[in-house]
Amino acid sequence: MILRAKTKNLFSGKELTLTQKNNSEKNIAELEAGKIVLESYPRRLVFELTNACNLNCVMCGRNAADFKPTVFDMDVFRSFEPLMDVVEEVTLMGWGEPTIHPNFIEMLEIVNRHDARKYFCTNGMNLGKIKDAIFDYNVDVFAVSLDGATDETNSRIRRGSKIDVITENLKEIVRIKKERGLKYPWINFVFCAMRSNLHELPDLIRLAAEIGIEEVKVVYLTVFGEDLMNESLWGHEDEIRNVFEEATEIGENLGIALKLPHIPGEDVAEDKLHKDCFVSWRDFFLGSDGFVRPCMSTPIQFFEYDAKKDFMEMWNAPEYQKYREIVNSKKDMDNPCRRCYQSSHCNWNRKESFIQIGEQFSPDWE
Repeated sequence: MILRAKTKNLFSGKELTLTQKNNSEKNIAELEAGKIVLESYPRRLVFELTNACNLNCVMCGRNAADFKPTVFDMDVFRSFEPLMDVVEEVTLMGWGEPTIHPNFIEMLEIVNRHDARKYFCTNGMNLGKIKDAIFDYNVDVFAVSLDGATDETNSRIRRGSKIDVITENLKEIVRIKKERGLKYPWINFVFCAMRSNLHELPDLIRLAAEIGIEEVKVVYLTVFGEDLMNESLWGHEDEIRNVFEEATEIGENLGIALKLPHIPGEDVAEDKLHKDCFVSWRDFFLGSDGFVRPCMSTPIQFFEYDAKKDFMEMWNAPEYQKYREIVNSKKDMDNPCRRCYQSSHCNWNRKESFIQIGEQFSPDWE
């Protein structure tokens, strides 16, 4: 199975309650009608638990930004509990590594009291510490970032990562899952493709099959600093095509689902600045600094979150209304959207999706 860009729908794990289903149907209808004031709640809460990390990946934008570490406030997290029975999913992901938040396991336990699915993205180095919590609190889906099929490649790119530690813990998680006859958690690898590691994608798919995980997702490297220009896959379409064709064949033979980005020049967005974006209808994104942003991949900060305010007042704040109005307008969208590098919505036909050198691509963390 080959998937491309994200659809309007989220990961379908456990069945939605009637409340969730009704909200999601209303949200999709309002999105498709282009409403800028919504009666529906978001379908997903996305919380950036921290912008700090226990690794130092060569391509991380923190190395090219004015970085100040921030941590998500637990009282703020608890203030969202009423919404966790309405939204489809609570996603723990952002600029940093969510599992290093001191209350990460408690957060899983809190979400597990409610109906929302639980999803997080991790570099995998803390899987041993949170393995029991994954099952105790019924994590539905999680992604593990791995940028090579060999320790030599992966650790060169993801400095501090150890592929043996990650794979052994994943094998144990898969063993427990099978032993208990569970369908969850759905697990995937996320692979940041660049010139020096692209050739290892087929072997990463083989590794996924060996471990017993279900999916490999590929994103292209976004270059934030001059030091990685030689790693960009912009202008290397034939190289990409050859590896993707091999990867597709291996994935089909081994039963591994693949999420592949469009080859540059073949993106369905054609000459648009980005694919149609729906995050400001579907997702409520809250940064670890307490500021609401349209999505993870923009420096734009709407406003500071205030737990004392009515949620719908914030969800339909003037900043959200304006963003919904202009985000898909070639004439009116803001500058960060014009050079979108968000992997699900950017246009891979455009150089800006691959290269952000000299641009403000991250928020001013405070």
